[in-house]
Parts: sequence; structure tokens; C-alpha cells
Amino acid sequence: MAELILGIDPGTRITGYGLIRIPTEPVDFGCIRPPPDLPLEIRYKILFESLEALIALHKPGAIAVESQFVLKNAQSAIKLGMAKGMALLAAARANIPVYEYAPKKAKLAVVGKGQASKFQVQKMIQTLLRLPVLPQPEDAADALALAICCAHHMRIPCTKPSAAN
Repeated sequence: MAELILGIDPGTRITGYGLIRIPTEPVDFGCIRPPPDLPLEIRYKILFESLEALIALHKPGAIAVESQFVLKNAQSAIKLGMAKGMALLAAARANIPVYEYAPKKAKLAVVGKGQASKFQVQKMIQTLLRLPVLPQPEDAADALALAICCAHHMRIPCTKPSAAN
């Protein structure tokens, strides 16, 4: 079983990350913000290199990534998918299994309801991880929720990494 789990909430503007030690001890969290004025391919490169550096620093045993959901704007969905691809590639290069969770599943794991607001997720993450302040930004709280969701599911034998749960 993985002792450290890295949660990643991918995005082209802000990618949240959150690392926990099982069962629920915070290790590191924050976000990667590539400069918005750079070309998209350079922002992807920054995202990939930043995730690789986080993985090299902490050496997680598992990575939890938000599964893609359909957006109304096809271009936004493609960009989000590319950001997620950078996370998957960084994980694959380090030979770390990836587990995908729908946003509703991560919210359910930490708040108890899949329709929880961003603030409710932040507040519950603060409580669960005994953080002195609300985790900022929201993307970091979402990434921590993904890591906690993965920790809950890893207690149940899981045979298929990278399968949407």
C-alpha cells in the first residue's frame, strides 16, 4: 500500500496538488500557476516539469487525478485533458500508479455529499487534516480531497489503476 498519495487537480491556469501520508496527515499542498501570457505549450511544459519535481521530491506511492468531465466548451475540455495528460505522463515516467476519481466521488469522500460546494470541501479538508487555516487555493483543497478519496479506496483491494472510479 502506498504510504504517500499525491492528489492532482489539473488545469491550464491553476493545477492544485496535495500530498498526504496515509491515513490523513498533510505533507504538502499548493498549486502550480504557469504564467497566463505564455504560449499554451510552454504552460504545459511548466506544469509537467513542476509535477515531475514534486514527484521526485516526495516519491509518492500513488497519484490520484480528477477524472475528466464533459464541459460545455469543447476547447476548454481539450485544454483540461492536455493538463491531465501532463500529470499522467509525469506519473508514468516515475512508474507510479494513477487512480482517477470523479469530482463528485472526491467530494463524497470528504464531505459526505457529491454536490458539496468548494467552500465545504475546503472547510472539511481543514478539519480532517487539522490545518490551522483554510487550504488555499480551492484547487489545492480539491487535490487533497482526491488524495483522501484515494486513501479510502486503497483500503479496499483495487485491481485496476487508471480506471475511472
